[in-house]
This record gives sequence, structure tokens and C-alpha cells, in this order.
Amino acid sequence: GASAAAAPPGRAASMRMFHGDVFLGEADVFPIKPGPEGALPFPSNEIRISHLSPASERCPPLAILQTIAPFSVRCKLQAKPLPPHPSLHRLYLTCFNEYKSAVVVVGDEELHLVAMPSKVEKVPCFWCCSVRVGLYAASVGMLNLRCLAIVFDLDETLIVANTMRSFESRIEMLSRRMDIEDDPVRVAGMSAEIKRYIEDRELLKEFIDTDTVTDNGRIVGTQKEEVQPMPGVQERLVRPVIRLPERNAILTRINPE
Repeated sequence: GASAAAAPPGRAASMRMFHGDVFLGEADVFPIKPGPEGALPFPSNEIRISHLSPASERCPPLAILQTIAPFSVRCKLQAKPLPPHPSLHRLYLTCFNEYKSAVVVVGDEELHLVAMPSKVEKVPCFWCCSVRVGLYAASVGMLNLRCLAIVFDLDETLIVANTMRSFESRIEMLSRRMDIEDDPVRVAGMSAEIKRYIEDRELLKEFIDTDTVTDNGRIVGTQKEEVQPMPGVQERLVRPVIRLPERNAILTRINPE
């Protein structure tokens, strides 16, 4: 987890900001909560940005962060007005106009600095939100693609899942519809959809048979992932999982026995 800054919790602190090793300027950092809960999340009393997040094509960064990590706002930053720092102002405008956030990585946590409208003209203002590493980028990717990750599953205990049976049912249904469809455009669309289902079915069958899949000529094996136990359940459950980010797909066994 993040170590707290040296500034007394509950009080504003002045910190130097960097993008990598490039000095950007200084900012006043205001904790959200009073007392020990308001300890600032930046180690070494400085804010060191490692990278900018992917641009969001649909939603403002704060809306995404508040959805995937409610109550995640840790503190607020306001650049010191004097002396002016053009590099910090450029970073602020980039984040504000391009729907990006500036990311500070602290352990397994990402601190996203979200550019916010400032009450003081030409003085950059950021809100700092905390999420687990990788969660924000994955969420932005799905929003930009306008689709959710697919879960391939070997039984039907998930509400949204694809099994061998569901693939075969969809292929059969589309084939029947194609037989009675006269519109060549619709027939072409159904044919392409059937082709995708067949490819995904073959991928799932390979996973069932070998616990591996072939993705772009590369054989990908399973990783064992421990499942968060249900309340009152003592038994440890580990599932085999294959994640294919490029295909936006996950293969697993819900009941791995």
C-alpha cells in the first residue's frame, strides 16, 4: 500500500510535482478527510507521475473512476500560482481536453490525477483518485470498444457466459434463420456471426481438451487464480484461467473439479 506523506494528516501540504524525472512545478495538496484517515498518499512528500492513462472516448475520467472505485477520491491538488509553471499547465490541458489522467504508481495502487475545472483562472486543479493497478486502463479499453469482456465458461452458473452448448445453439439458430432469409446483406451478416461463433467454439474446445489455447500462433496456458471465498465458506477454491486481452476474452472453469 501507499505510505503517507510526511505532512500532518488533515492539513494542506506543499509538494513538488514531476513527470518522470522532469520537474513540473509545485502544488498544494488538500486531504479529503480529517485526522489520520486524511494522510496523503504520496511517498517522499512528492508527486511523481509515471505516465498518462489511455484517452477515454466516451466518459470523463472522474465518472469512470467513481464507478469502478466509489469513494476513491483521496485528496485534491491545486498548482501554486506563482511562479508560473508552463509544463504543469500543459499537462493539465492535455488531461482536461483529451480525457486522460496523470498516473502515479505506488505499490499495487494507481493514483489518478484528474484535471478538474479550476476556480482560479489558469491555475491547474486535480482530484486524486485511488484504484488498483490496471483496473482503470482495462475499464477505459472496454468503454472505448463499446463492449464488455467475454467470459467462456464450462457450465452455466454465470449469468453472462458462453459454453459449448450456448455456442452450438446460436450457430443452429442463425443457420435456420439464414435458410429463410432473402436479404443478401442480412445473410452476409449472419454468416460472419456464425463464423465468429465457430472460431470461439473451437477456442473453448481447445481449452476443454488441453487447458491451453492457441492465440495468433502462440500457445497460452492457464494461470491458477484463487477465488475470493464466500462468507462462511472455508474451502479454498482455485480456478484455471486464461486471459486474452487482445480478444477481450477470459476462459475459465467455474467448477474446476
